[in-house]
Amino acid sequence: MRLDKTGTHRAAYERNRKRILKTQNTCGICGYPVDVTLKPPNPMAPTIDHIIAVSKGGHPSSLDNLQLAHATCNRQKSDKLYMHPESMVKEKKVIGNRNLPQSRDWIVFNV
Repeated sequence: MRLDKTGTHRAAYERNRKRILKTQNTCGICGYPVDVTLKPPNPMAPTIDHIIAVSKGGHPSSLDNLQLAHATCNRQKSDKLYMHPESMVKEKKVIGNRNLPQSRDWIVFNV
């Protein structure tokens, strides 16, 4: 049985879980917003991710080792080490069916 599910770490894990759900709103893995009103089995439901997996030596209930994540992101990450979203190279999205040169970023332009 996992340490964050039993024993002395259970109460600390639950306290920190509630704190994270109230204070964070961005997935620590993909960087996109998390809707905390969604419930499982929705793949975008919020979950608490261990940055360093407990099986790899991460602390089971430390606030420094926990982060908010989408259920899908957390499942894909599994027990791999965390990679910060800012360190990943992101491609520019093409909206529409034609890739035209843009003189201005019209996506953020508010009328």
